[in-house]
Amino acid sequence: MGTETEIKFQVSPGDLQKLAVSRNLRSSGGQLAEHEHIVSTYFDTPDHILKRNGISLRVRQAGKKRIQTIKTVANGAAVARGEWETRINGDEPDLRAARGTPLQRLVSKRLKRDLDAVFSTHVHRTLVPLRPGNSRVELALDEGHVRAGLHSSPLAEVELELKNGSIGDLFRTARLIAKLVPARVALKAKSQQGYDLIANQRTASVSAAKISLPPRATLQTAFQTIGRSILHHIAANEPAVSAGLPEGMHQMRVGVRRLRAALWVFSDMLRSEQTESIRKDLKWLAGKLGAVRDLDVFLTTRLKRLEASDPPITGLGDLVAELEYRRAVAADAAKVAIASARYRLLILNMLEWIEDGAWLKLRPTLRQQKIKPFAARLFNRRIAKAKKRARGIRELNVQDRHGLRIALKKLRYAIYFFESLFQGGASRRALVKHKDCFGSLQDSLGALNDIAVHQRMIARLRKDIAQRKSNPAPFAADAVMGLERSETRKLLDTAEKAACKLHKAEAFWR
Repeated sequence: MGTETEIKFQVSPGDLQKLAVSRNLRSSGGQLAEHEHIVSTYFDTPDHILKRNGISLRVRQAGKKRIQTIKTVANGAAVARGEWETRINGDEPDLRAARGTPLQRLVSKRLKRDLDAVFSTHVHRTLVPLRPGNSRVELALDEGHVRAGLHSSPLAEVELELKNGSIGDLFRTARLIAKLVPARVALKAKSQQGYDLIANQRTASVSAAKISLPPRATLQTAFQTIGRSILHHIAANEPAVSAGLPEGMHQMRVGVRRLRAALWVFSDMLRSEQTESIRKDLKWLAGKLGAVRDLDVFLTTRLKRLEASDPPITGLGDLVAELEYRRAVAADAAKVAIASARYRLLILNMLEWIEDGAWLKLRPTLRQQKIKPFAARLFNRRIAKAKKRARGIRELNVQDRHGLRIALKKLRYAIYFFESLFQGGASRRALVKHKDCFGSLQDSLGALNDIAVHQRMIARLRKDIAQRKSNPAPFAADAVMGLERSETRKLLDTAEKAACKLHKAEAFWR
């Protein structure tokens, strides 16, 4: 077994050429760059059992050599993963070489029968050995395509693999690449690009993956596992955001919120100037995505449903058209943000922060604490505070209700992070009970917050179009505002019932 430690970037073919001739990336010791043409064929079953188990299997052809490689596919943005390579004689996988690898437990008569080539990559690779600091890093410039049947997609990547030395030197080299060309961190393996091509989902939105933590994990290990998963969640939705897909916008925003919640959960351990810089950039990104999401919610959950009203609401079509225009402007602003140097650098900064951040050099005693008792203390303390804040929920003003909603959202994310640690009977039941209570209360508070957001949105809209005397949109806006106000009492009743249910829920974590 080997551990592959690498950082990858997506670039344009033209930028590959710039890097190939850059004086800043000269090979160490005067060695000449190596060039080779590589064809890698990936194997799986028709139902993709290997992919579902986080494993990739390929046979790579470079000249007369055939190398079989088994890799663990990280469920997140890890720079290191397991890799098992074996020289084989033919073009088909040799499953005898799977012994001692994660693939071994999947080997069966059925697997042997169903295993077949599913896609391939065809790459011209330029290899340049680098010596940053006291480390050895191999720079690979890959240009080619991924092919599945009659379909293909272009591929232009930079790979930096740490052969030996420090991960800090690897990130310093990565920053040099990002300085030379507008490189975008690639958190998706070539194997995943192939599966996306098969499914025709290259711009599909991506939901959060389940997080699984070993019970004896430390705070450091837990945060890195959670951070990698969330970073992948954010970056994986870049194509969907660039395509303007509402669900992609929503999923990236959820990813940002989850990471901000993780900052809250692990705040004592993560304190550093680097963390504060990450926090500020996350707030910037959340603002770009939030404007689109607020308009999407208003249009889809409220206005579109009113279009079938009988009698019809005067000016509703004009109001919808106005908000759809504003949504398009906000979506364009989000796309520009995702394409910006600030965003590209944020993804690289977050990856380095998770893997080699300043916080890893501080507070060793805290970092090595066990995560399960830490999570139990967090739940007890924060749930007690949430119950206290939820008392007299009907009397809370808009700002206090919003604060309670945010606190509940953070708690729900914390439960999502740590629920794999509490699988015992009573602990599991208590966790599920609280999660359900939080969900019900948060849904009611969320609907009330949406109304408050819509009221502000309509107030701004009325002010902006006040000069357009013939525009009937303000009439429709008034009707919608009145309708939403009429729902407030019912939502407060629902929230009050959910708060009572939360007060009765017993906390028990073991």
